[in-house]
Amino acid sequence: MRVLIVEDETVAYENLADIIAEIDPSVEIMGNTESISQTVSWLQNNPSPDLILMDIHLSDGSAFAIFRSITVEIPIIFTTAYDEYAIEAFKVNSIDYLLKPIKAEELERAFVKFGRLTHTEVMQYLKQMSRLNAPGRYKDKILVPWKDKLLPVSMKDVSCFYTTNKSTRIYLKNGEIYSYSKTLEQIIATLDPSDFIRANKQYIIARDSVKNITIWFDNRLLLTLDTEVPERIYISKNKAAEFKAWIVNDV
Repeated sequence: MRVLIVEDETVAYENLADIIAEIDPSVEIMGNTESISQTVSWLQNNPSPDLILMDIHLSDGSAFAIFRSITVEIPIIFTTAYDEYAIEAFKVNSIDYLLKPIKAEELERAFVKFGRLTHTEVMQYLKQMSRLNAPGRYKDKILVPWKDKLLPVSMKDVSCFYTTNKSTRIYLKNGEIYSYSKTLEQIIATLDPSDFIRANKQYIIARDSVKNITIWFDNRLLLTLDTEVPERIYISKNKAAEFKAWIVNDV
């Protein structure tokens, strides 16, 4: 059996790889992707695995955005530390759903469950999953509460979303700033990944708002946007190559 692991935490990936080696040394790990865009690119450019182990909470948003970008015709076992995603995970009829920290016996049961599926059951599963696969419509406007009004804001006017202390703010290209009730995870799932990216834990940024990129001393990237932001925006060393491909629309 060949598997792809979609996991953005190195320790979690290594733990999962160790458990797989323990319960079934014959399983081949074909690769490890860490984000929505990297996973989409990998699936488009590599032979299909037999099974995907997919963390729901990735560095650039919810993994469910993957299904709105490309057709995924591969059974999935979801893994996550966030049990509030369980209902949505089961809605896409996953093979199984494992809550972190993952235990060897739980993963072994999931593998056994997958191995017992007949060809007909796999085909039925993939048919149900295809309901998610059609690229969805991304938001081109959002409604922002302001005083006693709701302001329609075009996504073309948004420079970035920023979060701190469990609150989110929207920074517009004209310098205006508004509070917003949704989390970055909720926001990124509704945005076109060709136009917006989760830069780090605090920022979602618009591609056409990036005005300058500085190579930092530890191979991180420092971004300058078209509007002032409260904190510097860094792209990690591990994500730098992916970001550079995204900024020139080469993903």
